[in-house]
Amino acid sequence: MKWTQDTLGQANPQKGCYALKVQLLWIACGGALGTLLRYGLGRWFAEALGSTFPFGTLLVNVLGAGLLGVISELMGDRSGAADPQWANISWYGVLGTGVMGGFTTYSSFNLETLRLFEASPARAAAYVGLTLSLGFAAGLTGIQLGRRLMAL
Repeated sequence: MKWTQDTLGQANPQKGCYALKVQLLWIACGGALGTLLRYGLGRWFAEALGSTFPFGTLLVNVLGAGLLGVISELMGDRSGAADPQWANISWYGVLGTGVMGGFTTYSSFNLETLRLFEASPARAAAYVGLTLSLGFAAGLTGIQLGRRLMAL
């Protein structure tokens, strides 16, 4: 008998691996959606504001920090575990891990910072400072918004 996690994160010997496979498929679809959203916003900002500063990645990472805060508060505790009274772990997986994981990106942030640093260390420092401070503020705001929504 195989033990798996059911949608509420509880051990369930009857479901086999099917539920896990379906959940992984949905998480992958969420990741694809997040990636397409990031790509589209990045291109739009590059065309609208120019490519001398990575505004698209900055916006995506700040927006993603805020949205992940909301998702975390609405669908689980701070560790990301599901709250069985409100939602299940598969939706947190799809939205938190999938969509937000595909939407935000540290690797692009790092590469863009290195390229900015080669051209202008001051611009690179500004980008790092803006990303960290705005991301922190957006995450904190998202958590507070999620808590207010849960109180409704």
